[in-house]
Order: sequence, then structure tokens, then C-alpha cells
Amino acid sequence: MMSVRKRIHLLVLGDGTELPFKVLRSAAGYYIGTEIDGELYSRESLRYWDCQKDAETALKSEDWIRRTVFG
Repeated sequence: MMSVRKRIHLLVLGDGTELPFKVLRSAAGYYIGTEIDGELYSRESLRYWDCQKDAETALKSEDWIRRTVFG
């Protein structure tokens, strides 16, 4: 039996709002995160990339690690 890898491309909030993952930029570099109305909502990737193209490639190929926030 073949295993199927479920791809996750968005964050779903408690009210059902769907926020797609996208490449964003900060002073530290490019990262994968989400926005609401053009404002940062969350940084999802553990790492930052030096160039936008590398971050976009990581997002498309799912070659990135989601950061974990402990409360």
C-alpha cells in the first residue's frame, strides 16, 4: 500500500479563516509565514533564507521545517 503525504499550504484559524503560507521578508531575511490584511500574522519556518528565490523553492518543494512554539 502506498503512503500519501498530506501537503499543508495554509494555516486555519479557529474561526475558519484560511491563511496561505507565503514567502515574507524581515530584517533577518526571507521566511515562510502568514499575513492578515498585509500585516504579519505568523512566522512558520524555523529558518530564514538569504534570498527570496531560495525561500520560494523551499515553500514549493516543502523542503522547510515548521517552527514549534511552546507556550
